[in-house]
Amino acid sequence: MESLERFEQNHRVIEEFAAQWLAPIAGDIGRLCYVSDLRNVSTGRYSHPPLEQAYSQPAVHEALLCCHEELFEKVLEQPLQQQERDLRAFLAGIDSPAEEIARRWQEVEFFRQLVPFGAPHYLRDLFLSNLRIILDLVVGEGTKIRTAA
Repeated sequence: MESLERFEQNHRVIEEFAAQWLAPIAGDIGRLCYVSDLRNVSTGRYSHPPLEQAYSQPAVHEALLCCHEELFEKVLEQPLQQQERDLRAFLAGIDSPAEEIARRWQEVEFFRQLVPFGAPHYLRDLFLSNLRIILDLVVGEGTKIRTAA
């Protein structure tokens, strides 16, 4: 019976998190960035103080891990063109030119943070390859615009 109660609690946490914090974020890559920022990369633990006021930290961690994995897989299920549109829309919402952000992401390989711990290697490699290609396009486009001006 304990596993059923745990499942129901995780379901409630996920529903609340998705409705209140994920729904306002445009695009799956934006949501993926948000969820991955809730993870402490040193400990692997997810934390969300507003949710932890209503639910236990272990329940929040488990629910956010599940959300991270689901969003990661959802992004990978999209065609590369959709992933590109999604990333471009996300970058456009940041107060800095997209090509500068893309260049920084390439330099520090920030996009690696978006992969959930324990993701299968083949999915991780596909995701990282896709992001590298898209970031190259964004950086190259910015270079073309500067040289044309």
